[in-house]
Amino acid sequence: MEECTEILKAEKRGVLSVIGDDGYPYGMPMNFWYDEESGKIYFHGGKSGHKIDALKRCDKVSFCVYDGGYREEGDWALNIKSVIIFGRIKFIEDLDAAVEISRKLSLKFTDDLGYIDGEIEKYAKATLCLELVPEHICGKLVKES
Repeated sequence: MEECTEILKAEKRGVLSVIGDDGYPYGMPMNFWYDEESGKIYFHGGKSGHKIDALKRCDKVSFCVYDGGYREEGDWALNIKSVIIFGRIKFIEDLDAAVEISRKLSLKFTDDLGYIDGEIEKYAKATLCLELVPEHICGKLVKES
């Protein structure tokens, strides 16, 4: 679990998969923030669209994160560590909580607080934050050979 935690802390993006129209999986790349203290994962985005419609129908999701990989000396094959989380999504309705989540997520990309505060000021009311509550987490190392 420690290696899974390290990947979740270090990586900035993953693929969130929901149960889409007619039961088809629907996966989309998402920026995220992992709250190590609570063990929950947070996302932000628009308040409407296919993803939101799917989540309103079914809150079960999977989320996959993987690192950039590494090569053993003299080997062509890439070794990639990945984490898959199965859990349920909750919508964050509280604006203050959404602002705090958005700030922490933004800090993964820039330490320019003026920029972050400006973006939050402009977009906070139009942003929906999502909380992934993990039910199962597993990690894997795959060698591409």
